Amino acid sequence: QVPLVESGGGLVPAGGSLRLSCAASGRTLSSYNMGWFRPAPGKEREFVAAIRRSGTFTYYADSVKGRFTISRDNAKNTAHLQMNSLKPEDTAVYYCAADGDRTSYGGTLTRGSTYEYWGQGTQVTVSS
Repeated sequence: QVPLVESGGGLVPAGGSLRLSCAASGRTLSSYNMGWFRPAPGKEREFVAAIRRSGTFTYYADSVKGRFTISRDNAKNTAHLQMNSLKPEDTAVYYCAADGDRTSYGGTLTRGSTYEYWGQGTQVTVSS
């Protein structure tokens, strides 16, 4: 088990910023690819962003590209999602997830089924 805990959600006006964090206690995140997802109409989970174990490669949904930045600090056992220029349509519960498969790549990291461990989510609300 990899217990993941998200934080940093809140209420912001459109155009504002938030920084989400995902932490794991008792396990090292450096062995896991990390992803962020949110629910979407007609989907269980919508891919937002992912980062591979080393932090070298990052992937983004088209809807957030240029506005969101995923990062990780393996020394602090955390992953982050910096969200800028937020829009009302970004309102959702954001979940972080961990994938331990070292062969995962961009194509598979966009799928929720790739990830074995999930956090409980943090609410992001963007007012218009």
